[in-house]
Amino acid sequence: MLTIKYEFIKKEKNTNARLGKITTPHGEIETPIFMPVGTKATVKAMTPEELKDMNAQIILSNTYHLYLRPGHKLIEKAGGLHKFMNWDRPILTDSGGFQVFSLGDLREIEEKGVHFRSHIDGSKHFISPEKSIEIQNSLGSDIAMAFDECPPYPADRDYVKKSLERTTRWAKRCKDYHKKPDTQGIFGIVQGGMYRDLREQSAKEIIDLDFPGYAVGGLSVGEPAELMYEVLDYTVPLLPKDKPRYLMGVGSPDYLFEAVIRGIDMADCVLPTRIARNGTVFTSSGRLVVKNAKYKEDFSPLDSECDCYACKNYTRAYIRHLFKADEILGARLTTTHNLYFLIKLMENIREAIKQDRLLEYREEFYKKYGYLK
Repeated sequence: MLTIKYEFIKKEKNTNARLGKITTPHGEIETPIFMPVGTKATVKAMTPEELKDMNAQIILSNTYHLYLRPGHKLIEKAGGLHKFMNWDRPILTDSGGFQVFSLGDLREIEEKGVHFRSHIDGSKHFISPEKSIEIQNSLGSDIAMAFDECPPYPADRDYVKKSLERTTRWAKRCKDYHKKPDTQGIFGIVQGGMYRDLREQSAKEIIDLDFPGYAVGGLSVGEPAELMYEVLDYTVPLLPKDKPRYLMGVGSPDYLFEAVIRGIDMADCVLPTRIARNGTVFTSSGRLVVKNAKYKEDFSPLDSECDCYACKNYTRAYIRHLFKADEILGARLTTTHNLYFLIKLMENIREAIKQDRLLEYREEFYKKYGYLK
């Protein structure tokens, strides 16, 4: 009996986009889906109730950060991450791999795992595939991610080949160590950098391990958008059609459209919450920096076509004032709007797939947003 089950519902007529449903221990997820990121057991500035009100179906939390603070054993004592943060819908935890590998000089990779220093206090730590799974078992997420090595961009072919082969060995160790297969599924991660033959090798090796879902890792790490799309074009068709496909770390409207069109089911990114805290919002006619002086006396909503809580109740002028006065509510309102915007975008994308008009919807959105001149 699979803990994580994927039901294929429909393929869009003119693209590789598809509708599906993922069943988890904490509920069902309609795909394609965008997952808000709750790195430290909270989606920054949001309450769980607010996330539910905007129909967030699943959130993502971070293994590395929760291991360092407050500690996975404390969260386990609290009854797991769902109880600890008062969220009763699905949770995906990443493996901590990306965060560890992004530490640069603060980490050292070996076959057993990764030695690193905490970015908080410089203390020494070691995470192996087994340790990553132990942490995620304690957290009790619905979906855990295999511990992988995420190569930088650019990276030479020999390095990427050795890296992906290590990722395969680590994925097997993660699966072998997993202690809670009845309540938590593990997704494998396909690596291989920007090299087609290495992506094919990684996909074959990871799929042979038979995970209930697969992620495409090592993208959105600084490469040009066109290169990311090219890699997706030849990588996604290698993945099983009867299991979820997850593209890690993308969250701009164009990346979401292009990923879904290529057959991706799940995506996540800190982008919408991060830029919101700096006063930048997505709108139907493009990005808007509400802190700019021209909005000082603008009494219209952030986006006249949006019906989120922020847009129904507050003006650009008021939200600009909040930012200028360093009031917390400003960041809460822009975060509310950005998350709602992307969740609503994915709802519209699912409807367009249902009607076999995704390419038309993309063109309409791009023209209005400013992607097409």
